[in-house]
Amino acid sequence: MKRLALTAALLSSVAAPALAADKAAVLENYANIAAAAYGDSAATAKRLQQAVDALIAAPSAEALQAAKTAWREARGPYQQTEVFRFGNAIVDDWEGKVNAWPLDEGLIDYVDAAYGGATDENPLAALNVIANPKLTIAGAEVDATEITPQLLEGTLQEAEGIETNVATGYHAIEFLLWGQDLNGTGPGAGNRPWTDYAQGEACTHDHCDRRGAYLKAATDLLVSDLDWMAAQWAEGGEARTTLMADENAGIVAILTGMGSLSYGEQAGERMRLGLMLNDPEEEHDCFSDNTYNSHFYDGLGIQNVYLGHYVGADGTVVSGPSLSAMVAEKNPDLDAEMRAKLTATMSALLNIKIAAEAGFAYDQMLARGNAAGEALIMGGVNGLIDQTKTIERIVATLDVDTPEFEGSDSLDNPSAVFQ
Repeated sequence: MKRLALTAALLSSVAAPALAADKAAVLENYANIAAAAYGDSAATAKRLQQAVDALIAAPSAEALQAAKTAWREARGPYQQTEVFRFGNAIVDDWEGKVNAWPLDEGLIDYVDAAYGGATDENPLAALNVIANPKLTIAGAEVDATEITPQLLEGTLQEAEGIETNVATGYHAIEFLLWGQDLNGTGPGAGNRPWTDYAQGEACTHDHCDRRGAYLKAATDLLVSDLDWMAAQWAEGGEARTTLMADENAGIVAILTGMGSLSYGEQAGERMRLGLMLNDPEEEHDCFSDNTYNSHFYDGLGIQNVYLGHYVGADGTVVSGPSLSAMVAEKNPDLDAEMRAKLTATMSALLNIKIAAEAGFAYDQMLARGNAAGEALIMGGVNGLIDQTKTIERIVATLDVDTPEFEGSDSLDNPSAVFQ
């Protein structure tokens, strides 16, 4: 997103019009924003698909870079949809297919010797599907001669019931484009060579044809999954119909998504935990060092649904009756407080983004003893926690059922993180 658009996004929390509305109208606009955001996610994933197809057809350093750029551009719209999780069961049940992390990347492809092999927790942690057309999973032989979306989705994803066996989605694709990031808390992302997709003797690390097949299967599956979810939020779609069936439950769904993403998921699991452990493996986009963008667009998604305002990937605006307007009708001061806190959070997340784009990698921010990095990350964490407190007050003001927000040991029981 260009800096002008970023500035507009931050200012929108104080400048957006307050459109008074009843619950049904607010829910309708919320569903419209979901449909637009998932539609943008699908559209940008299709551009990624085109770049992947071009890479496989004619491998080169330029083609690999183009695919990486397309992957990064696809993340912005998708991260703005994460606020639709938690309160909407259809999204929660589906989300692991497209955005699960962390992952044991040795399941998919070659890894550095320091990665290790199978563990008690995950006997498939170094399975290396790309190198092995015959696999044994849960004691049964699996024919992986042909790498297809069905193999990834139906057999490999969460194989043996282990969540870190992530075979599909953005992060599997990310690993196949960047490779492992072996820089620890130093600068630099993964550095997979383009020759990992080359033909004949130019191929590095062997099995380039299967690596290309895996990358294509994962990307094609991502596109079909995003198309499916966009359809669920369209007129007559299951997600929209379920949301509109019970107005009070629908408002609770909005608040649940905002509170859970703000607190347990983003402030806790995605930010505070990695800082406590000083561990770049806890980064959300750990192979590409794109985590700063994921944090920013997650925060923007929360702001979007409160203000009832979304700016699409092509500049199209979806805007209408908002939760903000509902709160303002009952307690204008509380609405002003929420807007101000959203602005403060987005400013803190933007600070992280600006620093990262200037060369201070998120990995480096996580390093033990890096006071500047800790201050940047904790600025975002504290803003997210603070806005969650106001979301809790909004719940009481709107007189709806009290939602249960996701928690995190990193925030609620820090000593448990080190046990």
